[in-house]
Amino acid sequence: MKQLLMLLLFFWSSNTFLSAQSAYRAGLLPAINVNQKLPDQWRLNYKAETRFIMAEGAFAEPAALALDHSLIDLSTIVSKQFGSNKSIAGGYLIRLREKEVNHRFIQQLAIVQRYETFRLAHRFSTDQTFGSEGPPEFRLRYRISTDFALNGQSVNQNEFYVKVNHEYLGALEATEVDLEIRLVPLLGYYLNDNRKIEWGLDYRINSFLNGPSRSSFWLVMNAFLVIK
Repeated sequence: MKQLLMLLLFFWSSNTFLSAQSAYRAGLLPAINVNQKLPDQWRLNYKAETRFIMAEGAFAEPAALALDHSLIDLSTIVSKQFGSNKSIAGGYLIRLREKEVNHRFIQQLAIVQRYETFRLAHRFSTDQTFGSEGPPEFRLRYRISTDFALNGQSVNQNEFYVKVNHEYLGALEATEVDLEIRLVPLLGYYLNDNRKIEWGLDYRINSFLNGPSRSSFWLVMNAFLVIK
């Protein structure tokens, strides 16, 4: 019951803006994450994510379906764990979009709280993006996540689990300020300690501070691999 109420709260808090929507885009967001464990609680994360747009336009207009490749993100993050539930991290991401190349620098703090039947994770992060097109963008982010097993009190090998991410993201670009809200419910399958996969929906809404809002719907497909 606690997990169900938490899920309903996440959906309700993000969907309060639905009535003001005017524009949208939808597509696929597949990604692969490779984590490498290092001595002394250090860890490296390599991530490759690509984006395909299938439809976009206004909600009141018919959608023309297509499959257009939008961009590729390649990132490397190094993190250090302190104690049993805290870690700090920093890294770099390069975004390739047609002839445009953007460079992003990332800093973050994560805190994980473990309970009897679920985990609650808080992530505070900042990033700075620089590119050849447009001014630099500076963002401040907070994400709260929960995950829990569908069978029993903990996730075991070859079992399904549920994960929900809820994030608030403030952005400053030149003199323009924007707020984006994200809700990502996921169904995961835990193969073993070194492999897992997740599917779900990544819903985002932004631009509602300065005018008509824009919604994004991404079908998420994540693969995770741990190497030593």
